[in-house]
Amino acid sequence: MKVIIIGNGIAGITAARFIRKQSSHDITVISGESKYFYSRTALMYIYMGHMKYEHTKPYEDWFWEKNRINLIHGWVGKINTSQKKVNLTNGDILEYDKLVIATGSHSNMFDWLGNDLNGVQGLYSLMDLEKLELNSKDTDSAVIVGGGLIGIELAEMLHSRKKKVTLLVREDGFFRNVFPKEESEIINRHIREHGIDLKLNTELKEIKGENDRVKSVITNSGEEILSQLVGITVGVHPNIDIIKDTDIETSKGVLVNEHLETNVKDVYAIGDCVELRKTPEGRKTIEPVWYVGSMMGKCVANNICGVKEVYNPGVWYNSAKFFDIEYQTYGNVPNEIGDGLSNVYWEHENGKKCIRIAYDAQSKEVKGFNLLGIRYRQNVCIKWIEQKLSIDQVLTELSKANFDPEFTPRYEDKLAGQKV
Repeated sequence: MKVIIIGNGIAGITAARFIRKQSSHDITVISGESKYFYSRTALMYIYMGHMKYEHTKPYEDWFWEKNRINLIHGWVGKINTSQKKVNLTNGDILEYDKLVIATGSHSNMFDWLGNDLNGVQGLYSLMDLEKLELNSKDTDSAVIVGGGLIGIELAEMLHSRKKKVTLLVREDGFFRNVFPKEESEIINRHIREHGIDLKLNTELKEIKGENDRVKSVITNSGEEILSQLVGITVGVHPNIDIIKDTDIETSKGVLVNEHLETNVKDVYAIGDCVELRKTPEGRKTIEPVWYVGSMMGKCVANNICGVKEVYNPGVWYNSAKFFDIEYQTYGNVPNEIGDGLSNVYWEHENGKKCIRIAYDAQSKEVKGFNLLGIRYRQNVCIKWIEQKLSIDQVLTELSKANFDPEFTPRYEDKLAGQKV
C-alpha cells in the first residue's frame, strides 16, 4: 500500500512513524518548508541563540532511510482524488492508495493598509524565522500586534536582542480572551517588568512605510509609533490552500469525522488543518496545538493500518511560558467565571504565582485548573476532572498534584481553608 502524507509537522511525522510501526506500507512524506521534521515550538530558541536548527530535529537524518520513510522536499501543486494522484510543483506526479493531509496552519493576516511592506511578518514557519533574521538585523524598535502565545514569544525573542518592543493588545488585558482578569493582570505586570511597552485596549489601524519599508504604525487612538518591524501575531488559521480546488469538503478547515476521514474515500486529515464535524465534549472543532497533532497522528495511523479507532483527545490541557512564568491549564477555566461555575483562587504575595480551581456551583464537581508559576501533575489533575471529584475532596488531596514536592515550595495549605 502506498501512503502519502502532505506535511512533516508533528501530526504528519507521528502518522508516518506509527504506520511504520504497524506495517510495511510504502510511506512518503512531502514538505516544502523543510526536508526534515523539526520542533516548531523551538523556533524562538534558535533566534535567541540557545539552540541551532539541527538541535531542534528530534531524529537524526539517517532515521528516515533506516525506517524506510521517503522524504520529499517540495511543494504540492494539485491533488487529484479521482485518480489518486498528487502533483508536485516541479512536475513530478505521485500515486497513492491512502492520502493524509497534514498541512498545518497559516498566520492570520488582515487587510491593514501597509501590511505588504517589507518588515511586516508573522511567526509560524522556518521561513518566517529566516525572514525575522533579515527584518530585525538593522532594527531598533518593533511593534507586535496580538495578545496571544505567539505574540509573547516574539516579544521575548526581540527583547533578547535589545530591541525596543511595543505590544498592541485590543483586549483590556494580555491573553484576556483566555485568562480570567487576575491571571491576565499577573502577566500584564510581568511583561512590563521586562521592559515591553504593553498597550492595552489598542488596535492597529495602519502601517506606514518609506521606500517600501515599515516606518511606523498608527493605532486606533491616532498614536504613531516609530518601528522598522511589525509582527502580526493575531492567531493562525488552517492551511487548506491546496484543498480548495478538490472535492474534499472544507469549512474553516478540512472537515473530518471521528475517524479523521474526509468525505473522500481513502483521504484523511490531521493536525492544525483539521476541523472536526463532531466536537468531543470540552473541546473545540479546530485545535492548533502540538499534542493534538501527535494524538491525531497516532489515531490516523491505526485507522490506516486496519485498527478502527475514534479520535478522543480527552480532557483539554495546555502549557506555555510568559517570559519567566510557566502556565498550565487542565479542563475548563473560562475567562469569565459564570454560567453555573464557581471557583477558588489564590495568588502569591510576589504577584507571580497563582492557582485557580473552577468547579460546578451546584454539584461541586471540579471542572478545571489554572496555574501560573506553579506546576501540578497533569495525570492527577485530569484524573480528578474525569472522576468528577468534588472541590472539597480535591482541596483535601491537593498535595498529590505537586510536581516535585521534595524540592518545590508547596501551597496547598493556602487553598485548603478557602470557602467553597
